[in-house]
Amino acid sequence: MVNTVESVRPELKKGISKVGFFCLAFGAMIGVGWVTAMGPWLRTAGPVGAAIAFAIGGTLMLFIGFCYAEVTAMLPVSGGEVAYAYKAYGTGHSFLVGWFLSFGYISVSAFEAISVGKILSYLFPTIDRWPLYSINGDTIYGSHLLLALLFVSLITYINYVGVQNSMQFQIYLTIIFLVIVLCVVVVGFWKGSVSNLEPLFVGNNYPEIGAGIIGVFATVPFWLVGFDTIPQGAEEAKENVTFRTIGILILVSIIAAVVFYILLIFSTSMVADWSLLTETELFTASAFEVAFQSELLVNGILIAILIGLLTSWNGFFLAGSRVLFAMGRGKIISPALGKSHATFKTPHYAVLFSGIVTMLSAFLGRGAMIAFVDVGSFCIAAAFLGVSFSYLRLKNKFPDQHRPYLAPGGKWAGYISIAGSLLILLAITVPASPAALKWPLEWAVLLGLCLLGIILWITSKKSRETTSEAERDHLILEKYK
Repeated sequence: MVNTVESVRPELKKGISKVGFFCLAFGAMIGVGWVTAMGPWLRTAGPVGAAIAFAIGGTLMLFIGFCYAEVTAMLPVSGGEVAYAYKAYGTGHSFLVGWFLSFGYISVSAFEAISVGKILSYLFPTIDRWPLYSINGDTIYGSHLLLALLFVSLITYINYVGVQNSMQFQIYLTIIFLVIVLCVVVVGFWKGSVSNLEPLFVGNNYPEIGAGIIGVFATVPFWLVGFDTIPQGAEEAKENVTFRTIGILILVSIIAAVVFYILLIFSTSMVADWSLLTETELFTASAFEVAFQSELLVNGILIAILIGLLTSWNGFFLAGSRVLFAMGRGKIISPALGKSHATFKTPHYAVLFSGIVTMLSAFLGRGAMIAFVDVGSFCIAAAFLGVSFSYLRLKNKFPDQHRPYLAPGGKWAGYISIAGSLLILLAITVPASPAALKWPLEWAVLLGLCLLGIILWITSKKSRETTSEAERDHLILEKYK
């Protein structure tokens, strides 16, 4: 029996400011790639080649950001992509996008839980205690699991008791991070030497140089994933934050992240002979240690790494819980996930679910979780493609709907975004690509994810069939239906 009575729509508290939105996205994008992947970037393309790759990749992501900015300002509801796909194509597409997105976000959150012990071990080597077992060559320590439990509990609690707490946590950490990294960049340019940038590229001719740039370019979208956390929290914007501003902040965060990465590429490459250090695990910290022999400076970088991990973790955790909440509230999956806490006005069941999955995943260790994160990157890229198609369909299907922000280029922004999203997906799936999913483990994870999605879709049938289309419109889209 289909319910035709419009029920009360669970609401979330409005507590995200303009600064909060920027720190949410920027904090999610910075992560720890600027340290762990700096060596591979330089080894593949050289300093100038890597910078060019980020400039090109950032431009591509900006076009995807244009589409996000317009549809987010048009439909500022929790769950972002879930709502866009629903309004454009219906329930089935909405579930597909939401399922892939939630896996992508939670897999990143789980990887951060595993990584926190590893990062802290650089600051405090003695915390590697009680080795328990090994997966894919990675030893899982009991002390690391305890740290994971501590930080998962902290992140879950912060998001459970109110979005204001989550945003304060994000803002303060992002400010501290920027202060530390700004000092690192200034020291790098001030004390470094342009001669250390040599060789500017990797390769002796244009084809080799081009191949190096493409090699780094293929990975750039993964380091810029995070701007899409803004749409997940759009419904929780404070009253003084306009929807157009939310859209613009998506673009600002992308530009800021690209500038951040390029500045660090140059400043880090200038402090020492980069070609001798590209095999080190934490290239940025190693380069400054060799150049300045300063334990204080190196510890500052290690602290920045930890902060970057926490801001990325908090951002993706918030985003993942909002996607689950949006699907639950729309009764696409279990309605329990779509409930709002009576006091805190947070998606408490979705937050608890995300916290439990994150903690359980920590037992897999970094060796196994890398596969989940790589598949998660595929899932988020697939969501980019979904948003690009939704953007064009909404343009055609609802041309007169109010759009506080209009993407430059109109439909062409959508076409370029589709091409860019497909390029990212090809980089992940074509075997010869440096970012390709690895056979058989990562492909098995992807196929397993698809199978679980089919099972979830079937088992959620009753929830969907007892809800009318008008009711679901109200639950997902509210007044924007």
